[in-house]
Amino acid sequence: MKAVRKIIKYLLIIILIPILYVAICLAHGTFTDFQPEESISLDVDQANDSKVIADSSLSFVIWNVGYGGLGEESDFFYDNGGFLTSAGKMVRAPKENVEKNIDGALAFLGKKEADFYMLQEVDYNSKRSYKINQYEKYKAALPAYSSTFSVNYRAPRVPLPVFEPWNVMGKMESGLGTFSKYTPSSSTRYQLPGEYPWPDRIFHLDRCAAFHRYPMANGKEMIVVNVHNSAYDSGGTLKKAQMEYLQDKFNAEYEKGNYLIIGGDWNQRPHGINPDEFGGKELENPEGMIVPESYFSDWHWAYDPDTPTNRALKDPYKAGETRINLIDFFLVSPNLEIDTVHTVDMQFAYSDHQPVFLGVSIKDDEPITVEGEEE
Repeated sequence: MKAVRKIIKYLLIIILIPILYVAICLAHGTFTDFQPEESISLDVDQANDSKVIADSSLSFVIWNVGYGGLGEESDFFYDNGGFLTSAGKMVRAPKENVEKNIDGALAFLGKKEADFYMLQEVDYNSKRSYKINQYEKYKAALPAYSSTFSVNYRAPRVPLPVFEPWNVMGKMESGLGTFSKYTPSSSTRYQLPGEYPWPDRIFHLDRCAAFHRYPMANGKEMIVVNVHNSAYDSGGTLKKAQMEYLQDKFNAEYEKGNYLIIGGDWNQRPHGINPDEFGGKELENPEGMIVPESYFSDWHWAYDPDTPTNRALKDPYKAGETRINLIDFFLVSPNLEIDTVHTVDMQFAYSDHQPVFLGVSIKDDEPITVEGEEE
């Protein structure tokens, strides 16, 4: 009987240890959960002397840089349904791959001239990217640009995959980096509504939009918004709430006569895009993955219909085999004209997303200068 009791005791210990570990992870995650206020003022770094926009034409680049860890050679455990184990898929890319991807992004910033850069998934101090401060690196690559950082992922420890405590994602500090040739009069982080049920929400991103106000020479304002909507959103309920929230804010600004450029990773397709036309396999399109046709029907959706912006992460990238999609694009207010828009095809070398370039101009009936001044 003694031997049986010992066996039972050891079995109970073996069973209780992982249960206790999970309970500790959930308790720690709950008590340290990042819960930002709806509105937070952002600090402007390395502000430049250009405070008023007097140009009638402006250019923008959006790019989800994938925190330096999602280049062409990467797969990702969570996109493969991993939660408890990684099943042999990447939790973190090797450091040399992360450095390669960051160097590729820096090289792009150095040669693709634009007035505004709106980047998503910029790691500030995260284990998954070896605590490389990517925001500071991008700032250094754009010394003449004002910049802001808007955190949307902050966790002291993300314990996923759960049953691989030696291989977890770990500490997270990541967000949106916005860089401009002009200094904003104000910059604000707005928390987007909706959240995942507990306990998922304590380990997911806290989605936000970064609003930047730039004075115009005609007395109006250019509102530039860097946005990153929810992913892993079954049924699209979170994105629906976020889009309705943003629509109210955008309409309020447009009614004041302001100009708006909104760009980023929307995690949904613009209406009417068929990924089959890209020449690869289409990404699965669950409910909630398409912007409703009625949403801002009189505004301009700006995207390149011929080039994908996002690829699946179930396996390393293979042209013609990997599933692809278009979820990175711009929304432009009716008082602006789209001059050009194109996706920079990098074959997903440095991220699971590709950059999109946009050129716009003030409409002819919207003078850029105030009366009495020369243009």
